Amino acid sequence: MIKGMKQALYGFIAVFAITVAVFAVPVVGAADPLSAACAADPTATVCTTSTNNFNSIITIIVNTLLFLIGAISVLMIIIGAFMYTTSGGDSAQLTKAKNTILYSIVGLVVAALAYAIVTYVVSVL
Repeated sequence: MIKGMKQALYGFIAVFAITVAVFAVPVVGAADPLSAACAADPTATVCTTSTNNFNSIITIIVNTLLFLIGAISVLMIIIGAFMYTTSGGDSAQLTKAKNTILYSIVGLVVAALAYAIVTYVVSVL
């Protein structure tokens, strides 16, 4: 039974990794729609705004990590629910399943608090 759960977990991780790899690939050779506008008026607000400043880099990193934490937490809640359902009344398995669900929810709460703290610190800077 444990072997089957490990195989299911590896399958979920593989599907998740493939999905991220497929949808996270940037478009190569795409035309920049602002290049003509910036060539005509280089002092426009759109042309002078830097997109690689510290705040935007931190925001991108935090949002990416928050997405990964959320996806892993949901996956662990599903695995915990599966373990709970298939425990067959075994108290050790029930405790393990409840702890899996509890710790994944605690992880989500900690991630949300970390997001709030990082957003506050970046806005102050």
